Amino acid sequence: MAPITESEFNRRIDDTLLALEEAVDASGADVDYENAGGILTLHCTSGSQVIINRQTPVRQLWLAARSGGFHFDWDENGGGWRRDSDGAPLSAVLAEILASQCGAGIAFE
Repeated sequence: MAPITESEFNRRIDDTLLALEEAVDASGADVDYENAGGILTLHCTSGSQVIINRQTPVRQLWLAARSGGFHFDWDENGGGWRRDSDGAPLSAVLAEILASQCGAGIAFE
């Protein structure tokens, strides 16, 4: 399988960030967000943040949370972002982080 192109990578990141914003809006959870320069920052009421951004040179999505930093690769076969250390999907990792860090139950697809 050919590596993902930069334009395809950027499209997938943009689509993912938009989908995450829509999921936060639809959840009704008390989580604010800001998307600036391709960096999505989720603001918890506790004052902590979860930051999601693109790392174009390595074609990864990076997530920074209180519990650590995580790197995700696009899995064409699985149709989504998978953590490079164990293959966990972004949706599950982010839902778990927001539940523990923000007390918010948000379902991501």
